[in-house]
Parts: sequence; C-alpha cells; structure tokens
Amino acid sequence: MYDVIVIGAGPAGMTAALYASRSNLSVLMIERGAPGGQMNNTAEVENYPGFETIMGPELAYKMFEGVTKFGTENAYGIVTDIIDHGTHKEVVCEDKSYEGKTVVLATGCVHRKLGVKGEEEFSGRGVSYCAVCDGAFFRNKKLLVVGGGDSAVEEAIYLTRFASEIVIVHRRDELRAQKIIQDRAFANEKISFLWDSVLEEITGNEMAVTGAKVRNVKTDEVSEVEAGGVFIYVGLDPLSEPFKKAGLTNAAGWVETDNDMRTSMPGVFAVGDLREKTLRQITTAVGEGGIAGQQVYLYLEENNLTEAPTV
Repeated sequence: MYDVIVIGAGPAGMTAALYASRSNLSVLMIERGAPGGQMNNTAEVENYPGFETIMGPELAYKMFEGVTKFGTENAYGIVTDIIDHGTHKEVVCEDKSYEGKTVVLATGCVHRKLGVKGEEEFSGRGVSYCAVCDGAFFRNKKLLVVGGGDSAVEEAIYLTRFASEIVIVHRRDELRAQKIIQDRAFANEKISFLWDSVLEEITGNEMAVTGAKVRNVKTDEVSEVEAGGVFIYVGLDPLSEPFKKAGLTNAAGWVETDNDMRTSMPGVFAVGDLREKTLRQITTAVGEGGIAGQQVYLYLEENNLTEAPTV
C-alpha cells in the first residue's frame, strides 16, 4: 500500500510526486509513456522561470531526475479505472492493480482531431500533431498549420527551421496567440495566413499528403492548396476516460477541483491539463503539483493515515 499514487508523469504529476516524496511519503508514479508528457513534444521553452530557453525534453529529464532522487517509484501502466475503498483507493491497470491511501490524477490531455476526410488516412504520412517530433521529415516542403492559438503559432515558427513555406489556416480573421508570439509569426518571411478558413479535406496520393481543400467560412468558396504536410492544433481533449465511471469528470470530460486540487472523491486530487481551467502551461502545472503534493500530506495527517505503509 502506497501513501500516494500519482497517475501521469508530466510536469504536474512529477511535481506532486516530488513534494509528496520529500514529505517522506511512499509514492508510486504510473506513466504510460516517457516522463514529461507534452514537454517531450515541445521545442524551446522560453517562459519557464530560471531558464532563458530550454528544450522541452531536457526540462522533462531534469524534472524526472529530481523526482527519483527522493525515492519515488515508477511503473509503466495503462490505467483503466479507480475504485474508492474508503480508507484507500485501488488504481486498476490493464495488467495489475495498485493500492494507495491517496491518488493524484495527472494524465493531461491530447491534441484534438479535425475529423475531416483524409486526416486518419494520412496520419503518419503527412498529417501530424507534433512539430518537434516530425518537423525534420518535412525539409524544404510547403506546410499547412491549422489553428490560431499559442501552440499553432509557436509550432509554425518552429517548422520554419525545416519547411520552405508555412501557411497558417485559421477560422477567424485574427490570431488568439499571445501578442509576442503573433509578432514573431508576422515578422517571419516564411509564414503566411489563410484567414476565415477551415480544412474540408486533406488530399494526397498512395504515398503522402499533397495538399488540402480549404473553405472560406464567410464566402463558402472552396479552394485547393498544395502542401507536403498538415500540422493540426485545434484544441485539446482530456485523457480522463478511466475516471468517468468514478464520477470524477464533468460533461466535457474535464476533472473539476477546488483551489487545493481536491476532487469530489475524498483522497483523490487532480492537477495539470486534466483540470477544468483556462491556462495550461508548464508553470501552472508545476504550481498545481506542488499544492497537491502538500495537500496529500495534510489529508493523510488529518485522517491518521500516515502509518508506515506495506508495499
């Protein structure tokens, strides 16, 4: 029996594990992939205090080093359910279950898909959701980037390292990204814009993407645009399916918490991009993880659950 089980090893989950383990609690962190979450898909991080700039995977590695230093155990697993047994919780994975007195949910979210014709067909053959992962495969090609928020514009700027031309396709007539990011995009000679436009279809041959059909939302005019790849950044969906049966999510799938990261189930906390909130950044994830790590300790103290665990 662990004092704390953290589900997810992004910045929020790792910080929660760090704070809990530094309080001399036994901590298990379950992750279905490489530690770091979305940081592993991020190029340069320029808004994390202490670093003028740092690559996302490098920051993830540094965080993971700090977590393991204080005794956090790690396990690979795909969580399918969480069961409340009162004084402890059971975290059910595909191959085994773990028991913990408290649980921190930190599974994050994933990029939303457009759902247009050709998107699934050409996934991995020209359709991507990660510039850092796939940008180098598109050297000297014209690319479409779909979206107008921070992620879309930042990734478009990153892709100019490889591509000959970037066209940002956005359904509105102005971007939603932070002004400093917008200014960089507008100043980049490789980037142009298709305003008031949405993708209707991604086209290609038996090998790869060759272009897309784009519709103007004001005129309904459909045009064909040549491109060697399409990068999509149109929103996020929570990775919360394992927690729905336990009643921990709202209608949209996000987990709601109070300011202390407590969910509707006593002893279960949620942090990071899984939460219902407006700002999803590494800094906010780390802050929430710190709060949850401290609140876990207080919960165990208040409920007289701090006896030595049996692991």
